[in-house]
Amino acid sequence: MSGWRTALRIAARETRRSRGRSALVLAMIALPVLGMGFAATAYDMFTLTTEERLDRSFGRADAEVKWWATSGITQDVHGGDWRLSQPDGEYRSTPATESEILALLPAGSGITRVGQNWVPMRTAAGQGDLLVKGIDLADPITTGMWTLVSGRAPQGMTEAAVTAQAAQRLGVGQGDELTIGAFDRRFTVTGIVEFPDSLTETVAISPTALIETTGVSDSFRWLVDTPAPIDWDQVRQLNEHGLAVTSRAVLLDPPEHAPSPSSADPKVLSVGVLLAGLGMLEIVLLAGPAFAVGARRRSRELALVAAAGGSPAQLRRIVLADGVLLGLAGALTGLLLGVVSALAARGLLEEHIFDSRAGGYRAFPLALAVIAALAVLTGITAALIPAFSAARQSVVQGLTGRRGAVRSRRRWILLGAALLVAGGALAGYSTQQVNTQGVLGGLILAQLGLAICTPSLIALIARAGRFLPLAPRLALRDAARNRAATAPAISAVMAAVAGAVLLGTYFASDSGRAAARYQTFAPVGTIAVIDTSASGDLSSPQIRAALAARTTGGDVIEIRRATCPEKVNAAGFRCDIWVQWPPENLCPFGNQHGGPSLQELRADKRCNKPDRGPSALPLQTLVDDGSALPFLTGASGDDLAEATRVLRRGGVVVTDPFLLHDGRATVEVTHPSRDSVTFEVPGHLLTSLETDLRFLSPELVERAGLAIGHTGYVGSTDGSLTWVEQDALTAALRAVAPQIRVSVERGYSGGQDDMALLLALAAGVIALGAAGIATGLTAADSRGDLSTLAAVGATPGVRRRLSLSQAGVTAGLGSLLGVLIGLGSAMAILTALNTAEGRSLAVNHQYPLVVPWSALGLLLVVPLIAMAGAGLLTRSRLPIERRFG
Repeated sequence: MSGWRTALRIAARETRRSRGRSALVLAMIALPVLGMGFAATAYDMFTLTTEERLDRSFGRADAEVKWWATSGITQDVHGGDWRLSQPDGEYRSTPATESEILALLPAGSGITRVGQNWVPMRTAAGQGDLLVKGIDLADPITTGMWTLVSGRAPQGMTEAAVTAQAAQRLGVGQGDELTIGAFDRRFTVTGIVEFPDSLTETVAISPTALIETTGVSDSFRWLVDTPAPIDWDQVRQLNEHGLAVTSRAVLLDPPEHAPSPSSADPKVLSVGVLLAGLGMLEIVLLAGPAFAVGARRRSRELALVAAAGGSPAQLRRIVLADGVLLGLAGALTGLLLGVVSALAARGLLEEHIFDSRAGGYRAFPLALAVIAALAVLTGITAALIPAFSAARQSVVQGLTGRRGAVRSRRRWILLGAALLVAGGALAGYSTQQVNTQGVLGGLILAQLGLAICTPSLIALIARAGRFLPLAPRLALRDAARNRAATAPAISAVMAAVAGAVLLGTYFASDSGRAAARYQTFAPVGTIAVIDTSASGDLSSPQIRAALAARTTGGDVIEIRRATCPEKVNAAGFRCDIWVQWPPENLCPFGNQHGGPSLQELRADKRCNKPDRGPSALPLQTLVDDGSALPFLTGASGDDLAEATRVLRRGGVVVTDPFLLHDGRATVEVTHPSRDSVTFEVPGHLLTSLETDLRFLSPELVERAGLAIGHTGYVGSTDGSLTWVEQDALTAALRAVAPQIRVSVERGYSGGQDDMALLLALAAGVIALGAAGIATGLTAADSRGDLSTLAAVGATPGVRRRLSLSQAGVTAGLGSLLGVLIGLGSAMAILTALNTAEGRSLAVNHQYPLVVPWSALGLLLVVPLIAMAGAGLLTRSRLPIERRFG
């Protein structure tokens, strides 16, 4: 123990003497710890306790009740996962009433209902759809679900409260009037409120007013306040009547044998473990060169200790003490900055990241302790190789300042190559087996193997120096002669760049997957106006003219659909034409369980159909003669010509290939006055749109004995229509037809290019720091060469070019290797995720490999900046150094 105390005292003295190097090491360890401390603190603040979640979900109520069935059900503890108890059970077809629920609750219970819906209303710019909550804010049961910012809670059927975000969009304040719904119901704003679980544009009115405004009464949940807490036995009794119950008492103290919901997503946990493990490896590679700098500069001091009788173990302990001291200092500094920055940024996180309020100002003590321990362990690990190298150095070489051996030992080359191959094989095999630990181990082995092979790679590249000018030739020669110091520096740059490329590629690929899963209802820039009323008749010159003013070229096409003849439609019946799936295109296994294997289901395309979600339009089947096809599908050329020809022949055009068989489609006509009729017509498949849309020819509708209704209009814009302009257009159109819906296809807008660029920028800064350490090490070791150059008459420009070339070798080679290892790691992770998802049925959009070229371009600038900095900071005048030996 006394030996460690002495080593720590020496380390503390060296830290004070070499403040610049110590600050760099501290930064290399503290920066990642800062990020982890920030993430741990933010996670703890925004991970609500059970009590906090219950308060936000149902206030002071003892339970939340939803009546789903007329027969018994079985539910989990949370009440969200339930199923019918009996195969012949029936679902409830009518909304439950307050009296019905109170009849099943203990005497003296209180009850209130809460619901929400998207409702059209007048905004400051025109009209738009906002979320309206039906909630009685004056009822004490709802306390905790909302917070009063100013004013008072609304009461009765004509008062409302709004959030600050809604007030800004609606252009209202306390005392102003709101106009909600297509029937222009007016409400007076009595206060500004906030819903902690959702900081969005929200309006709050009474539940009854919401029902009268929307006409929807079956989407409410009931909050009950009982004289005594509802235990699990009472929950099961209510389940027998078809009620699903979320009980506060049950969630706070779950029964032992109650069904539990599914655990956390293993895929998310796997990615987190993988990224955390790779992050620790990057820290080791980042901090290693800094300790190598210290060991190199202290070689004479360590040699004096050895000459005075110090053992190799004592020399190792002195260098390792640097890792302990700086690792602890980096951990404390990083955690302090991380926690403080997370607490200070709470408001920004709430409003711009999570869209909800945090549970409170708090940290995550256990996670912070683990992070601190890992930081200290990382510091020690980073100092291991410099410690063993220092213990093996020759005393004479250390005292005279001579260089050590410049040849790489063959066993290290073989070990590095073996680790690289074994790591790649292990990662590749583990991706197929979806083994996160195997993928992590394989990637770590591969990176370590590449780092071990770096000295030999430097020697190989140095052979090309004979063909280069003087400065880069000397830089490559010096890198080859001083591989023990240059290789860790290159590994540090490689680690920083690899981490950025890995995360940047993952985020870009995740964004690419989301974009692929996003389904447009029409080409980007399309604007559609649809009548959502029961009649669906929208033939208005005013609406056509208003829409034409917003479209490119003023082209507006009618959207039509099949309807009942007028005399039948007046009675409220519904007529339609359905395009059916041919029997041969249906999955032969049906819904049976225990029969076919997953491989059989996935191999049969009829059972593993692509996901073609319904269109954002309220219609799926339209009547068209080919005029609306270019607007709604983007079809062109021969595809459009053939589709138009089929429609004019009395056929149908579809976007789902499984609706056709041998170029024919089967249609079924439903009519209230006669039985359904099916017949075959010509069909054509459009591949320009993934959304499921079907187009019927007018001739087919007439053949079926149905009428054609004008349900809306569609046109094309240049894609620059803003939400404010859409609100204004909606207001103008709803003044003519209150039941219309305006849809604008803006395309996928959830990209994460900014995140990739930020990661690249952060990694670039770290890489510059690593390159600076490497340049400082190289400059210290080549000080004699610079002095010699000065003595033989070399100009300051030559010396600057030498420093510039030395930085270029380190930063350039490190960046190149980092890009390669980052892309390889990203491929392994994405393959593992795709393999995991591939084990389930109907996985249609897996993670593509999307390379963030903008981020890579930023990272590749790092060597240029490092070279420029080295050239500018190189001293013009150097003293002639005395040589020993």
